[in-house]
Amino acid sequence: MSGLVIKSIAPGSAAERAGLLPGERLLAIDGQRLRDLIDYSWLVSHEEAELTVADQDGQQRFVWLEPEPGEPLGLSFAPPEPKRCGNNCVFCFVHQLPKGLRRPLYVKDEDYRLSFLHGTYVTLTNLKESELRRIIRLRLSPLYISVHATDPVVRERLLGKSNIPPILEQLTRLAAGRIQMHTQVVLCPGLNDAETLERTVSDLAALYPAVQSLAVVPVGLTSHRQRLPQLTAVDSGYAAAFLNAWLPRMRALNKRLRTPFLQLADELFLKAGHPFPPLKEYGDLPQWENGVGMVPWFQHQAAAVIKRAKPLPRPLQATLVTGRSAAGFVSDFVAALAEKTGAELAVHAIPNLLFGESVTVTGLISGSDIITALTGQELGELVLLPGVMLKEGEGCFLDNMTPADVSQALGCPVVSFDGTPSGLSTTLRRYAARKVTATNTTTRRRKP
Repeated sequence: MSGLVIKSIAPGSAAERAGLLPGERLLAIDGQRLRDLIDYSWLVSHEEAELTVADQDGQQRFVWLEPEPGEPLGLSFAPPEPKRCGNNCVFCFVHQLPKGLRRPLYVKDEDYRLSFLHGTYVTLTNLKESELRRIIRLRLSPLYISVHATDPVVRERLLGKSNIPPILEQLTRLAAGRIQMHTQVVLCPGLNDAETLERTVSDLAALYPAVQSLAVVPVGLTSHRQRLPQLTAVDSGYAAAFLNAWLPRMRALNKRLRTPFLQLADELFLKAGHPFPPLKEYGDLPQWENGVGMVPWFQHQAAAVIKRAKPLPRPLQATLVTGRSAAGFVSDFVAALAEKTGAELAVHAIPNLLFGESVTVTGLISGSDIITALTGQELGELVLLPGVMLKEGEGCFLDNMTPADVSQALGCPVVSFDGTPSGLSTTLRRYAARKVTATNTTTRRRKP
């Protein structure tokens, strides 16, 4: 059957009053069949509706849903099974993963629905004509599209697949259908840089404002590239030369379009040791999830946090873990925060042994690497780790370890925070205040 499997029902909601049950499958709304969450979001309303549902044995029944004005329906659904990627990209990160990670990490998805719903990048190589028409008809916008190169020959080489639809034709049709798009290029030295990149940038800029932004992100290489195509890493020298050439072009193009259209990944600036552009040059941060503008935003917020920081309720010693690429600007912030709050804070940049030390981003640090790096170290009262290291909703690292596992191995409390300057400051203050409250309560109980 098609339709959507109901994952949970909110207590007291219209869905609960209607008698809907977790595990049932929602097949239709007012007689119109559902294929996926997109159909549901298109058809659902907060008015009365007749739902067709089926139990796990396939027995169907009709349910009358009567929400109060403005009341949430109270339905949540199991995530859809994504369409699989048929590409064989020369830089595919999934192909470079070691064994023993979370199973979903080995799934290569290529699904325009996930691009619309969750902002995942797709190449559109498996997009059928009927699906393209559906995107335009339902105005599924914005979409996030991996272009990599507009030169058809270069793009086929990068994606490891021949006879794929011409990307410019697809983008032009989507633009004509008033679909907004954010695009990316994974920069592979010697493959899609130089004249190829110039052509790609020019072709995509010509589709503005339908194509809203273009991010250039350096290729990520791990130490697990057995029997994979030879690729050249983006090192500090390459990054510096690239920025010297492309920063002026980026600014000239963005000035002409009157928008921060072309954006260069933070990793390029970190590798080159190059100053970042002002935060205003990143607009509303459309490429945030692509690692573009995170550092300038962090530095901007850090300055505001330091300005209003006050001493903690009591002295506190703690260790903060981070990736090597973030260590410099994180250490600067932590030192200033420690001075204002009175806390003693040590920053540990964790070497990435799981993927190889060329991988330096914070979000790819594993629990086992934290244990290896911190065992035998003076950690203070607790270890603080940015929440970006953990899978959202599950709270585990890439290697399936949990903060509790790390805490047990180190013999020290491990606390995650949201990874922002204000998140760190708030977590420190709450931890210190909680200890003060617990101490005062114990003291009062001991009084004769």
